[in-house]
Amino acid sequence: MNHEKPLYCIAYATQNRTNTMKSATLPSLRVEPELRKAVEAVLQEGETLSTFIESSLRANIERRLNQKEFIDRGLASRDRARQSNSYIDAESVIGELRGMHEKAGKRSA
Repeated sequence: MNHEKPLYCIAYATQNRTNTMKSATLPSLRVEPELRKAVEAVLQEGETLSTFIESSLRANIERRLNQKEFIDRGLASRDRARQSNSYIDAESVIGELRGMHEKAGKRSA
């Protein structure tokens, strides 16, 4: 579902806003009793079902925005490679990543 809203508006809405007046509502959520019991079992001290659902919504919105931005960057990179006819062999990239991994492993040892 693409709503074509500017990303900054959506990102702003996903920030943890504790002092803002809440005036919008979401539809009721019907779930199986087992799911409700499971969520109630993991609520932290002082956390309500409403705050859990709200934070879950914010986290999922942020995750989807990050995923969209990641895909957009990948597609843009692909387009630049096609235009310039400049590609990097996958084995070269994997080799470089292996080298970085080995170097990081030696530093932490």
